[in-house]
Amino acid sequence: MNTLDIQFHLETTGTLEALAPCIQAMEQQPGVKTLMILGCDEDNWCPEAATALFKQCRLPVFGGTFPQIIHERKPHTKGTLLVGLPVTADLLFINNLSDKSMDIDSSILDDQTQWHQALDSDNTIIVFVDGFSSRISALIESLFLHFGLDFNFVGGGAGSLSLQQKPCIITPQGLTQDTAVMARIPLSSSIGVTHGWEPISQTLKVTASERNIIHSLDWKPAFEVYREMILDHGGQEITRDNFFDIAKAYPFGISKLDSEMVVRDPLMVVDDHSLMCVGEVNEGCFVKLLNGTPSSLVQAATQARKIAQARYPAGHQSSALFIDCISRVLFLGDEISRELEEAGGNMPLFGAFTLGEIANTGKDYMEFMNKTSVLCLFDLEQGHSGETA
Repeated sequence: MNTLDIQFHLETTGTLEALAPCIQAMEQQPGVKTLMILGCDEDNWCPEAATALFKQCRLPVFGGTFPQIIHERKPHTKGTLLVGLPVTADLLFINNLSDKSMDIDSSILDDQTQWHQALDSDNTIIVFVDGFSSRISALIESLFLHFGLDFNFVGGGAGSLSLQQKPCIITPQGLTQDTAVMARIPLSSSIGVTHGWEPISQTLKVTASERNIIHSLDWKPAFEVYREMILDHGGQEITRDNFFDIAKAYPFGISKLDSEMVVRDPLMVVDDHSLMCVGEVNEGCFVKLLNGTPSSLVQAATQARKIAQARYPAGHQSSALFIDCISRVLFLGDEISRELEEAGGNMPLFGAFTLGEIANTGKDYMEFMNKTSVLCLFDLEQGHSGETA
């Protein structure tokens, strides 16, 4: 049995000029067959220059720019992490994701036919999507329709905490916005998904919503209901001006059968009475107000690792991709270092703090989540014909 090796290099300046020779060096490393690139939004790359650089890559390349990235269990707001994968990824990308006239199903079906020859149960599909695209839920539904529960999916939303949409997805076409990239990785994996948030309210019905904007809860203005619940629970008066500082501790949870609630992060007040969330909230669904503590969130990261590790025997060689919501960083502050330590255990830990998380463990319906920790362990104690030569 061959033991595969994932290689890492952190370029600390975050400039494209410094990144270019690092990419060339990684491409020349023995055994590296695909590049995953995780960049920081704060580095503010020039889209045209980044596009020119990524078009020059000799190997399949994919990734994104995020509010923060993770390397060796530490968060970084600047710099770029190069991940050299020991297998060849098949890439599928969808541009103009928010365009209502764009048929997502057809785009996936056209490329999926090329994947079928290589797809088997040992595949993992990594998905990075512009976190501000307006049809992320439609993308998730299409992926589930075409792939079902046969494969593990893991990924998240790229973008900026400025809440302004801009180029943030890396493909062989360059650095683009309103794009989703999917990478089929011929490695088996095990995934743990947890969040640590607990309900503090009765069930509420979403009586009016439009995509990611909740207009009313139980037939009352959504912001009015939200404000009253927070005041009753913690005595805090939430307003437009302090909204983000308080709302980071009070997400919504969408009830799901036989699985953890899917968390939705309120982002801002719209038109004085509505709430904009990260991710869609369907009209007619039922939600509860959630709250958590630093301890409950850190314990959830520990649980995500234990869930993922349960598939493999003790001492099994694996590498951990951690997709964690950026709002958990904002909530935990310095305690985020504890969460990263607990998630990593004694394994190499890398990843990104994202604007929404994507996961399908092969058991539950695929979801776009908020404020959630997703840990994916790649099985490196395996060999694939044609992949390790």
